[in-house]
Amino acid sequence: MNNNTPVTPRPLSHLGNDVQRRVFSAAQLREHGVAAARAAAQCRPGGPWQQLLPGVYLLHPGPPTSEERLHAVLLYAGRPGPEAAKGVPAQPGSSPGGRPPSPSRPASPYGGVMVTGLAALALHGFGSTPGLRALDLIDVLVPRTRRLRSTAFARLIRAHALPRPEMVTGVPVAPVARAVADAVAELSDAAVVRALLTEAVRGGHCEPASVVRELSQARLLARPHVVDAVDALLAEGRPVAEGRLYEMVRTYALPEPVWNVDLRLPGGPHLGGVDAYWPEQAVAVELDTRAPRQGGPGGPQEDDTIWSEYARRREHLERVGVTVVHLTPRKLRESLEQQAMVVGTALTAADERDPAAYVVVLPR
Repeated sequence: MNNNTPVTPRPLSHLGNDVQRRVFSAAQLREHGVAAARAAAQCRPGGPWQQLLPGVYLLHPGPPTSEERLHAVLLYAGRPGPEAAKGVPAQPGSSPGGRPPSPSRPASPYGGVMVTGLAALALHGFGSTPGLRALDLIDVLVPRTRRLRSTAFARLIRAHALPRPEMVTGVPVAPVARAVADAVAELSDAAVVRALLTEAVRGGHCEPASVVRELSQARLLARPHVVDAVDALLAEGRPVAEGRLYEMVRTYALPEPVWNVDLRLPGGPHLGGVDAYWPEQAVAVELDTRAPRQGGPGGPQEDDTIWSEYARRREHLERVGVTVVHLTPRKLRESLEQQAMVVGTALTAADERDPAAYVVVLPR
C-alpha cells in the first residue's frame, strides 16, 4: 500500500468548490486520499474528471475556464507540494498593481514558477493583447533545471534566475518588463511588438529602460522589427517623463524654470542642452530617458560612447558653476515629492555657492 494514501479514502464530494480546488495535481489528490488508479478511473470517457496536463486533473467534465487553464499550467510547471491543496493564504498585494509578497513568505503555492508572456500581460490589464480565452498557449517561467517539457497549452520558458513574481488575482505573474520580453520573443509582427512596448510605457506599467534591459538580456535587439519598436518606445518615454517634470514643478510650487534650452558660454563652446534651467540659481535638470542597449546595434562600445558624452557634458556644466540634477523617469513616477525636494534643495543652496559663470540661454 502507498504510505501516502490513507487507509480509508475520503469521499470526493469535498473537492471542486472553487477554481484552485477544481484543478489538482496528482500529489495533491494523493493527499486527499485519491490514488493514481482512482484518478485515472475518474478520467475515463464519460467520467466526471479529465486530465488537462500530465499529472494535472480537472474535477469536472466541461471545458476548462481561463482561470482553470492558468492554474493547471502553474501546477504542471511548479509541481508544488501538498500544502497548495490545503489552502495557502492569499499573499499581500494580490491584485493588479499590488506590491510583491514579502521575502519572508512564499511567493506562491506553485513552487516559484509564474505566468509570463501574453497571458501575463492580459492579467496585468493590457488592452493590446488577446484575452486569456483566445490564447492557445500559456507561457510559464520555470528554473533552467526544471525537467519538464512544453505540452498541450503549457509552454515552458526556462530562466537562469527567476524574477520576483507579482500576485494578480491570486496568480503569480512575471513583472511587466519581463513578460513583454517573453511575449516579444515569440512575435514577428512589427506592429504588434510596437503596440506592446508602447502600452507598457504609456500605460504606466514600467519605464522604457526596464523593457529595453529585458529585451537586451533576451538577445532580442538583433531583430530589426524589435529595434524599430525600441526606437519608438524611447521616443514615447520622453514626453511622458517631461509631463511628470512639469507636474512636479507646478504641484510643489517650485519657481518656474525655462524649459528645454541650450546653454553656452558667451562667445565660447556649447555646454549642452537641459530639460529645465533656473538662470538665477544656475540649477539645471536633465532627464535621462536613455536605456542600455547591450547586444543591439553598436553593442557595448556604443553604450560607452553615449555615457562618456553624458558624463563629459555634466562635468563641463558643473565646472562653470551650474548644478545639474539628474532625474530618471522611474524616480519621477515613483517618488515625485522626493524629487521635488531634491530640486528645491538645489535651488535653496544656490545662495551658499560661489556665483556661477555667465551662461547664455538659447531655445532648443
